Amino acid sequence: MPTCWCLVTSPDNIAKTRERNFTIQGIKKGHRKKAEKMQPGDRVVLYATGLQAFAFTATITSRYFEDHTPIWTSDKPGEDYPFRFSIKPDVVLDEDDYVPARLLVEQMEYARKWPPQHWRLAFQGNVHVLPETDFALIEETMAQGAREPSTP
Repeated sequence: MPTCWCLVTSPDNIAKTRERNFTIQGIKKGHRKKAEKMQPGDRVVLYATGLQAFAFTATITSRYFEDHTPIWTSDKPGEDYPFRFSIKPDVVLDEDDYVPARLLVEQMEYARKWPPQHWRLAFQGNVHVLPETDFALIEETMAQGAREPSTP
């Protein structure tokens, strides 16, 4: 059974993943243990901070590897998202079509850990494991407004 991950990052970092045709994703250096658990076949959904919305889903296609080549940026000096893995895009949305999380949180098992008025706390931090039912809800909602990923 694949694990479903929610990766929280800025819209700018999502744009940087888009520039690479959704072929690679990285997570922050404080999450090595989670990176070690990520396996080919696991699923990821990217949550855009600020916009508080879901941007795209993908399937992990490689084990994690460490690389410090600058791609993504952080407010934290020296953070280079070193734990990376290859991905294959599944449902990709343009920024104008991102799905606002507030539309789904009341239906999400994961978000029930927080009082409804504080649902944003569910998406603090860089990496979270989601129940498969939550991931399916997010992806099905996203698919309603999705277009084919653009290729070069």
